[in-house]
Formats: sequence, C-alpha cells, structure tokens
Amino acid sequence: MRTLGVYLAELLEAYGVDTVFGIPGVHTVELYRGLPLTRIRHVTPRHEQGAGFMADGYARVTGKPGVCLLITGPGLTNAATAMAQAYADSIPMLVITGVNAVGRMGSGRGWLHELKDQQAFAEQVSASSTTILTREDLDDAVAHAFALFATERPRPVHIEIPTNIMRLEVDASIKPMQRPLPSPRAPNLDRIAEAASLLSKANTPLLLVGGGAINAAQSIRTLAERLDAPVVMTVNGRGVLSADHPLALPFNPSLRPLRDAIAEADVTLAIGTEFGPTDYDWYEDGGFQIPGTLIRIDLDEAQAQRGIDASLKLIADARLSVEALCDHVTQSRSSSGVARAAEARRRVDLEEVTPIYRAGLALLDCVKETLPHAIIAGDSTQPTYAGSVGYAPDVPRRFFGSMTGFGTLGYALPAAIGARVGVDHPVVAVIGDGGLQFTIAELGSAVEERVPVIILVWNNQGYGEIKNFMIAREIQPQGVDIGAPDLCAIARGYGVHAERLEAFKELPRLLREAAARQGPTLIDIDEARLMASL
Repeated sequence: MRTLGVYLAELLEAYGVDTVFGIPGVHTVELYRGLPLTRIRHVTPRHEQGAGFMADGYARVTGKPGVCLLITGPGLTNAATAMAQAYADSIPMLVITGVNAVGRMGSGRGWLHELKDQQAFAEQVSASSTTILTREDLDDAVAHAFALFATERPRPVHIEIPTNIMRLEVDASIKPMQRPLPSPRAPNLDRIAEAASLLSKANTPLLLVGGGAINAAQSIRTLAERLDAPVVMTVNGRGVLSADHPLALPFNPSLRPLRDAIAEADVTLAIGTEFGPTDYDWYEDGGFQIPGTLIRIDLDEAQAQRGIDASLKLIADARLSVEALCDHVTQSRSSSGVARAAEARRRVDLEEVTPIYRAGLALLDCVKETLPHAIIAGDSTQPTYAGSVGYAPDVPRRFFGSMTGFGTLGYALPAAIGARVGVDHPVVAVIGDGGLQFTIAELGSAVEERVPVIILVWNNQGYGEIKNFMIAREIQPQGVDIGAPDLCAIARGYGVHAERLEAFKELPRLLREAAARQGPTLIDIDEARLMASL
C-alpha cells in the first residue's frame, strides 16, 4: 500500500513533470513522501510568491506547465500574486496545495491555516480549483489540468488536497498513467476560406500577434511573406519574426507610428492577442482603432468577444489556423508591406524613444549582442518598459516580464531562476532596486540550487518610474525616495558574486564573466552613472 501523497508524485512524473517549486510545511509533508522516489527535482524558494514566479518563468521558456507544491492557507495566499500574473499572461501553472481536513475546512473554529473558503479564493486567480476527496478525483483533476494546458487558454489550475486525504491508502497495483491529451481545436474550414479570401484580396494587409501566437511562429512568417504584410508583435509575441526581418515591427502598438500603420491596413489579422490596454493603449488615451476589416484568431471564445469587434472570428488553435490559412491564401496584391514596415520603424526611432528609454534599450541590446542566446526576464522597471516599446529578440520565449498585464514588482529574480532551471541558456533578470527588495531573499535559492542566473539591477535609489509619473502630473513626490541598501553587500552575504558597473563599456565583459560562472551574479547599475557613460 502507498499513500495518496506518494501516488501524486508518481502521477506528476507520469505526466512529464521534472521540476516542482515549493516550501514544505506540516500540512504538506505527506505530499513530499513520494518525491525522493521519482526523478522530479524540488526547488525551494524563500517565499511562496517566489515559488509561483519561478513556476511562471519555467513555463514561459520551456512551454511546459510550471508546478508549485504549497501549504494550506498562507502558502496559497502568498502565491496568489504570482498566480494572478500567470493568469493575466496565459501561462500554464499547476498549483497543488493542502487544505484543512474534511470536516475542518471553513469551520471558523480557528484551525491552523484555515481560510473561510480556500477554493473560492483560489478561483479568483485560476482557471479552476478542485478539492480532492478520492484517488479517482486526483486522476481526473490532473488530467483536466493538462488537457486545459494543451487545448485551451493556458492559465493556472489549482488542486487542493485535505490533510487527511493525503494519507489515504492507494493500492500498489494501481499504476499512475497519463491520459491521452485531446487534440488542439481545429479551425472551421469555411471560415478559413472566408478569411483567406479577405486576406488574398487585401491591398495593405497587416498582422497583429500576441503571446498566443508564439507556437505558430514558423507558419506566421510564411503567411506574412506571402501576403507582404507587416507583423506587429506585442511584448509576449516578440520573436515571432526575427528582429532583422523586413516585415517585423517589434514595437508597442500604442505608439503613433504603429497606430498609423495599423490604420493604413485594409485587412488586419490578429492572432492570439487579447487587445489588452497594456499592449494597445499604453498611454491610456483611448486612441487605438482598427478602421479596416478585422479577422481574429483566438482559443478563448469569451475573450474573442471583448475589445474590438471582429468581422470574422476563428475560435481555434493559432498554429492550426495559420497553417490552414497558408494552404488557402493566394499571393497578395500588396507590394508595399516591406516599405510600410520600414517607415514605421524609422518613425519609431526618430519620434518615440526618450533618452531614458534609449539607455534601457542599449542595456537590453548589449545583453543580446554579448550573449546571443540569452533569455531576459524583466520586472516593472525602466529598462523593461523601454523593452516593451522596442526590444526585439530573434526567437520567441526570450523576452518576457511583469511590465504588462498584472504588472507586479519583484517578479524578475525568481522568474529568471525558474527559467534557468528549465533551460540551458544564459538567463538575465533585469530589475530595479525597488523591485528587487520585494524578492531579494530568492538570491539564497539561486545559490542553494547553483543556478547561474545573472541579475542586472537598475538602481535609482527608489521607485524612479513612479517618481517621474508623479512629477509629470504635478504631484509632490512622496513614498518613492526609499534609498537602497548596499545591494552588492547583501548579495555577497548570500554567496552571490556581485559587482558594480562603473561605465557602460564594461558591461559586455561583466556579462561574459557572469555567464561563465557556476552560480549567480549580481551587477549593480547606477542609473545616473550609466546615463553619463553612454
């Protein structure tokens, strides 16, 4: 006989899970009984929010669900911010927690970690939340989670297991098995034919691609070239076309040159993008419009009804839909796509980039040029705001962050750790000194796990972006000049190699040296000094 906790570990391994992020507690020790019997790696953060952010970063770079194992009550509530970030950005995350024993849940008697209704709380930041009462429930819940990740809009899924149910005996003859995953949703061929006809007849077609399009990158390139259509990429869609592709527009579509290019399009095809304001209305002026015909491809039927109304909606998998369009679209009559893209790029360069954003882009581009395969995980900080305007990775999954969508601080460090656990490429966290102090304890996790993550700290002694925002609105700055401790000293206290950047020209050397180390490196970048050295 074995317990349900042991069975859970075996079941996760059967579904291909190789890493879980979590902090054990008295309510979840039974879930840890089976982990040493599997090949699953356990990574221990210093806070459950860090576990969630690590799972998020892992999922973004691997394309596989990030898995968290958390305690009842505060384990879940601490991770709620990370779950909300993943929910906003459609990131697959499986969050497994304990919950009070059957008969104690929500009793109001004050049991350890008791919430009024833990499942109802979890449902606010997840696609679904399920309470497990039997081994069959667990099989069904895990199968449902992985089916959702494979075929629907991927978002966090929560499973809670009562502490007494964790100890249920499961017969050793019952072998955990992965159920066959359903096929992705195929497009309606009549609608594909209608969309193909509209695109083939277009004179100035244009593509908008978001995070839901990254698995269709190869077919999107084929379609764009056939249509001679510029491709506008949101932050989560960056890399669908490489930076040097003549049709690539890796810029925030809120910018005037991009809005003008979109307005010129007689037919626009939007793929895997929710038209969120942080992508399309960055300055909240309400000025984003699509005057031409809009065709929309989205997995989420409810989301496809929100925002700008489309003339034609394809509720289906992005890759299957674009492949089908490639089979039906004829060579477009357009001959101006490359020129339209070039003009938009020229205007962004001349009109849209402020000095502080130029510095941020210089920082990101230096990372890309020095470490060509590097992945950048960004926080809500000035360099990554600049990146959301115009940083261009060459392939998908190499630039992401918390600067859009839910927009939390402290994301980049743990997300970068999770990403580096998932892939064997350099991973660079770009984070402000204020944001770093939200999750600075995760430096200890990186040291313990020997994760060679590189942390670039944009240091302006506080919340510089918010201070500038206040000043622009004639509000006397307060609460933003928090100062910064000696971040290098703190990092060294954890066992992290730490240095201060004295001049921008030194950054390539420091990056190369950091990438060669076996453990983490922190580089403290004084904003004023960097600006002066550019």
